Parts: sequence; C-alpha cells; structure tokens
Amino acid sequence: MEESLAEFRELVTSAGGAIAAELLQRRPRPDPATLVGAGKVEEIAGVVASTQADLVLFDHDLTPTQLRNLESALPCRVLDRTQLILDIFARHARTREGQLQVEFAQLEYLLPRLTGRGKSMSQLGGGIGTRGPGETQLETDRRRIQRRIDRLKIDLEAVKRVRRQQRQRREAVPVPTVALVGYTNAGKSTLFNRLTGAQVLQSPRMFATLDPKLRAIELPSRRNVLLSDTVGFIRNLPHTLITSFRATLEEVEQSEILLHVRDAASSYGDEQKAQVEKVLAEIEAAGKPRIEVMNKIDLLNGQERLGAEERARIDGAVLVSARTGEGMDALRAAIDQALVSDPMVDAELAVPQSEGAVLAAIDAAMVVHQREYQGNMVLLVVSGPSSLVGRFREFRKPAARKQTLA
Repeated sequence: MEESLAEFRELVTSAGGAIAAELLQRRPRPDPATLVGAGKVEEIAGVVASTQADLVLFDHDLTPTQLRNLESALPCRVLDRTQLILDIFARHARTREGQLQVEFAQLEYLLPRLTGRGKSMSQLGGGIGTRGPGETQLETDRRRIQRRIDRLKIDLEAVKRVRRQQRQRREAVPVPTVALVGYTNAGKSTLFNRLTGAQVLQSPRMFATLDPKLRAIELPSRRNVLLSDTVGFIRNLPHTLITSFRATLEEVEQSEILLHVRDAASSYGDEQKAQVEKVLAEIEAAGKPRIEVMNKIDLLNGQERLGAEERARIDGAVLVSARTGEGMDALRAAIDQALVSDPMVDAELAVPQSEGAVLAAIDAAMVVHQREYQGNMVLLVVSGPSSLVGRFREFRKPAARKQTLA
C-alpha cells in the first residue's frame, strides 16, 4: 500500500499539484455509490474545508455514478486516477500527434461520464420564454464530443498511415529497430540520450516522454540500428491511453528487440516488471526478443550492488547507469549479439587498390581483422553484416567461396 501511495504522490506532483492531506480506507469491497463509505465521505468533506483544498483525487477509477455522488457531497472538484494520468499526458504532449492522441483519450473517457457533471449540465433555458430548442445541455455536449471523437479518429488514422509509410521506407534499407520499453521514470530517455548522443527531454517527472523518438546508433560490429524511445507504462494504465497511443506503440510491435529498462534501485521492481509485461501482452508484443536492462545502479550501495549483480547473472540482465555511462559497452554488445535479422559473417576479400570506394566502405561498415598487401591487391579478413558482405561478393577470395560452399 505504501508503495502504491508513493507512486500516486509522484503522479500528483507530476501534474503540478500540492498535497494538502492524505486519507486511506480499507474496505472488503468498494461502495457502489461513492467508492468509500459514507463516513469517509464526511471525513473527506471536513478535511477539504479545513485545508481549503480545491480538488480531491482518488487513486482508483470512479464510475459515472460514483463521480456524480462524490461531486454532490464534496465542496470541490473530484478526479480519479485515470483523469489524473490523462491530465499529465495533456501537459507533456508537445507534437501535434501527441496532442491528438491525448485529446482522443480524454474525450473517450469523458463521454460516458458526462452525467456526472451535475449543475453544469442543466437545461439550456429554464422558465417562461427561455426553454430553448428543447434539448438539454448534456445532449448537446454529448453530440459535440462524439463529432470531435469521429474527427480525431480520422486524424489518428492519417497519423497511422504516415507512420506506416515511414516504416516502409525504413524497411527498404534494412536497418533493424530496437525499442526501449519500461515503467515510467525508469530512466529510458536518459539511456536513449546516453546511447545516441541526442538531447531529448529527461526528467524525474512521470510520463516526461510521450512522443516517440528514433535515432541511429552504431554497434561494436559496425552495424547500425535504430533506437526508439517510447512512452512509459504504469500500474493500471488506462485502456483508453493504450488505444489512443496505438499508432505510437506500433514502433514497439515492429521492433526486432525490446530493451526492457528497469529501475535497479526501486523497491518494487518485480511489480513494475509485471505491469510492463501486462501492457506488452495487450499490444501483442510479449513474444518479442528482450534484453533486461537494470538501470540506475549508481544509486545502489555496496551490498545492494552485489545483490543486483547476482540477480543479473541469474536473469541474464545487463547492469547500467545511464547517468554515469557505466555498462554502455556491455549493453551495445548485448544488442549486437541479440540481432538475428542481419547476422554477422566472416569473409576473406581480395580488393584491387584501385577500388578506393569499396575499401572505404569496408573500413566504414565492417570490422577488419587482418590486412595484407600483395601487388596491387589488398587482402582482408573481415566481419560484417551478411547483407553488406553480400554486396562485395565479387571480391570474395575463391578459397573462401569454396570453403563456404563446402
């Protein structure tokens, strides 16, 4: 419970709120009318009056009926967990795509809850001569929101189509994609910056990254891969968010490898891992090859570090610190080893010295183990991606070709 409460505090802080008071209640089952009991509602009302709070937040989703009843009983606005998360997403959406996705999620969540808005949904007119068109404000708002949702669906489908075209162009040049996934605030953006040299926003606030970023990185084998930074997951991530961010999360679905970034210093890492697995299963990416990355090892003391190293040996995880750069070489090597779409092959090449462009391409994209000069020929022993080695098949030494066929 304390871990869940600490996470909820962090959500409130990320939304720009200042906590005036905290109240807990243990119940065998939720009250269908108000979630909490009638006595607790009175206690909340008293705390609101004494602290002059202007908002009550529940670390739980509220039904439309519960929301309506609580707003009637309390002298301030009421928000549930999903509305709070949607507000944080709205604050952090920077691109047009992100803003569309957040607005779609907000309206999808709001539409069935319009009946919980109480006084603001009164008749357009009341009394003689003020009846208006004979339609409630609620019906007008519902129709307007539905029209906006339909428009957003069209816009998001266009976004999805553009992403599909971009992906097809990338697939024309076979560069595999590696996606960063993990719990929010696990350090994915910091790791992304460390590996790519980019300067994307890195923040201790939850959901600082909403818009996916793609950057190329070079591996020890000289292969290039695209690294994708994605939105963080969280306990009870609202389904409306998963639906609206489907176009963004397609980068995870289409990637060859997932880097599951975990906070090694977190006291409830196993629960966070389970929540990430749950979301990956929902977007049909649970079967992807995965590398477990234990981040933030710079925050561990000596005994904790030994424990983390033991767990990493058992789980096959890579220990890193995105902040200090520790473990980056091991992580790049692990990515290199896990790639299967364009495997590394060894080759012996005999290239005329007059083929300067070919020699430059080999030096730039392959690992040269040995180089000898015989007359006007350069004899090379190299390792490189099979697709690239195949481009230089005319320079393969005959002995090497026979050996390969044998």
